[in-house]
Order: sequence, then structure tokens, then C-alpha cells
Amino acid sequence: MNPTGLLAGLFLVLAGAGLLYLVAAIVFVGRIASRRVPSVAATPAVTVLKPLHGAEPRLFENLSSFLRQDYRGPVQVVFGVQNARDPAIEVVRALERAFPGATVDLVIDASLHGSNRKVSNLINMAKRIRHEIVVLADSDMVVAPDYLRRIVDELHVPGVGAVTCLYHGVAAGNVWSRLSALAIETHFLPSVAVGLGLGLAQPCMGSTIALRRETLEAIGGFRAFAHDLADDYLVGAAVRRLGLKVAVTPFTIGHACTERSFRDLVGQELRWVRTIRQIDPGGHAGSVVAHPLPLALLALALSPGYVAACFVAAAILLRMGLYLAVKRAFGLKAQVYGLAPLRDLLSFGIFVASFFGRGVSWRGHSYDVTSTGVLTAKTRH
Repeated sequence: MNPTGLLAGLFLVLAGAGLLYLVAAIVFVGRIASRRVPSVAATPAVTVLKPLHGAEPRLFENLSSFLRQDYRGPVQVVFGVQNARDPAIEVVRALERAFPGATVDLVIDASLHGSNRKVSNLINMAKRIRHEIVVLADSDMVVAPDYLRRIVDELHVPGVGAVTCLYHGVAAGNVWSRLSALAIETHFLPSVAVGLGLGLAQPCMGSTIALRRETLEAIGGFRAFAHDLADDYLVGAAVRRLGLKVAVTPFTIGHACTERSFRDLVGQELRWVRTIRQIDPGGHAGSVVAHPLPLALLALALSPGYVAACFVAAAILLRMGLYLAVKRAFGLKAQVYGLAPLRDLLSFGIFVASFFGRGVSWRGHSYDVTSTGVLTAKTRH
């Protein structure tokens, strides 16, 4: 067989593995969502930490959802910024006016403790923690009123040391935000489900990290992660080293997708996939099978034929099946599924690009990432 035929055959084999991956994703997504967590009567006091940077789109709405909790215990929400002129401060002031009965603290502190600015912000905020349960959640998350109650239920399961949440996309409305939401629900979320189902993944995500204050202190506090890109993942790894589990909730929370341009979308997703590559390079390389449509199209382009064409059709149908499985399992709103083939091609392009370079853009700053996952600010020449 000539080299072109061999390459086409390789793409076809990988695409076939990708079809099996999509079937597995449909099964494992349903299993995660069907898990039941017993309710507990206890409602321990909770401190929620929300590091902020800039007045992001939908920031007031996102943060409001954390102040509308149907939770009987005391709740303190600590917001943190590193610049006294940060426009997020006015959003916090508006929240204080809108929720006069809430316990809200604002920390304004420019101190840097490492190259990870978010973690530096958390270190500054940690001095204000009052309560037993600490919940860290990124600023672009939106949650239901029962969020804290369900998190606390999960944290009371014997052996659980931390709780993290899967998340779905909440698109702002333009095509770039819709593509971002599709990527979360039909690429990221299913990949975590498959990894958990096969025992290959140990996720801990910035969407939510909930743990007891004593556990946070036992892993060295936030200072232990001041220079790391994958700080959320490493927090989970530190909890597991204590002999405790990191539970993934059977429900999702919302991630506000506010990308306004192709550049915004690619920059965000490239940072995500390069983070995954740094955490698990072998697993990241193996995730090529998560892209059966582009692989089948490459096989078809190199060696047109009936089998490759059938693989293309099967990849589209199974991806659509996965979309519907995720929607049904977690009770989500329908996405613009007509963008699915474009989303698959774009995800494959970002996957390929992730192997070229270690640079990431984050909150307006550019970094290089060392082989050990340490962030270093890019020098300007």
C-alpha cells in the first residue's frame, strides 16, 4: 500500500476508535447524572470566595446567583480584586445594594505571591474566611438556588474531602459564544465523563472547589499553588494525597460564554487544552480519538470510498446523539446544533495547535508554561 493509503487507513482506524468513544460518552454521561447523593440535615456555615478581575459581561447576573441561595446556614461571600480601580468593584457595590441582608466582604489588595494572579488574589482573600466550609468558584459561573445545599450534601459523604462541579455552557448570543458553549457541552463535559467512567481522570475544576477549612490548611492553603497554571487540578491532587476523595457532582452549573471574537474563543480554548496537555500529556495525545469527524474527513480526502463516507456520517449522527444525551441527562436548554460540524473541526484544529508552543493568555497577561506547569511571565524584547 502506498504512503497515502497507509495514512488514510490510520485516520480511518482512529476515526473508528472515535466512534466508540462517542458511544462510551453517551453511556457515561447518563451514569454521572443518575447518581444520587443523600440529603443531610446539617447546614454548616459557608464562606464563598469569588476572585474577580474586570467587569466581565454578565458579571452582576453571575454573582447574583451565589447570593440567591436557598440555604439555611450562614453564608459569607468574599469578593477579591487586586486593583483599586478595577471596575468589578462597582459591580460588588451594586450587589451590596441589591442584597442588603447578605454578608458580603470585599478585599482590595495588590499583593502578589506568585505568577498565578488568581491564586495571589485568593491568598489575599483567605484572611477574611470566617466559616467551616470554603467554596471557591470562578467569576463566570452561574448556579441554581439549591447549589450550596447540594454541595454540602456531597461534602458530607464519608471519605469526601472536596467537591467539584461539571459545567455546561451559557451562550451570550453571538456565534463565538455559541461555539464556546457547544465545546463545553459536547467535548469537555463528555471527555470528563468518559475519563471518570474508565477510571482515567481525576478532575478538580475551578467551576467549584468546596472543602472544609481544615482540609485547605492541611494541603498548605492557597500559597502552595501560587506559581501553577493548573492550580485547581493540583488542589484536587493535594486533597487526594490526604487519602480523601474529590467528588464530582451529578449536576452541572453554568459557565457564561461571552467570547466576542474568533481570537477570544481560540485564546480561551487553547489555554484550556494546553493546561490539560501539561497535566496529562499521554492522555491529551490519546484524546485524538475524541475527534472522529475530522479524522474521517481526512481519510475520505486521502482515499475516497464508501467506508470513509459512512464513518463521516456516523460521526455526525453520534455527535448529535451525544448532544441530546447531555441535554437530557442534565436538563439543559438546546444549543444551536447546526454549528456541530464546524465546532468539531474547530476543536480538532485547537487540539493540533496545542502541541505547538507552551504560551497562554490569561486575564490580559501572557505567560510561558514550564514542563512542570509553572507559569512564567513572558518577557518583552
